[in-house]
Amino acid sequence: MIIFGLNIILALSSNLYDTDFCRPTDLYDLLAEQAIESCTNRNSTGEELDIINHIISIEKEFNLPDSMKGMALAAACHESRFNPNALGDRKFSKNNKPKAVGLYQMWPWWENEKFGYGIDRRDVEQSTRAFLTHISKRMPKVTKTCRFKSEERLWIAAWVHAIRKPRPQGRCFQKPLHLRVLRRWHRNIKKLCKDGSC
Repeated sequence: MIIFGLNIILALSSNLYDTDFCRPTDLYDLLAEQAIESCTNRNSTGEELDIINHIISIEKEFNLPDSMKGMALAAACHESRFNPNALGDRKFSKNNKPKAVGLYQMWPWWENEKFGYGIDRRDVEQSTRAFLTHISKRMPKVTKTCRFKSEERLWIAAWVHAIRKPRPQGRCFQKPLHLRVLRRWHRNIKKLCKDGSC
């Protein structure tokens, strides 16, 4: 009974995988496969693969912990299915114009030079770099306010603080919807690697 309980605790605390399972295969190669399988359609022209690889090359610069690798991929998959010209959030507009544009469905303030990042929301390079920079800039504040010891928990807190409207009490214990996509991919990879398929 004790062993059974320990196994449950380990499963819950480590729903992401140990990279030892997949050496020498690069984790990002496996994440790219997951993104292609779950977020592109069969009539794809191949443009999505270029976008996925571009996102990965930028994300690598941010030196994320293994459990958070693929966060920009998961966000782009969830928000636009890797379509840099995706338009959304018309319901928030008085004249029915889309407020959200691009891979990450960014609102107009991202284009603002003074209060945003001065980017073209349809540009893969600019939007991905701004998205990850915006999250990483939240790290000092969430480290101080959320007081999590785990690097993974801090990145999750920074992620949700970056993409949702600020609240006086903060959002330390909330999670972005994109995280569900990321965790599903990591679970799939863990299973494949245990089965010897990677």
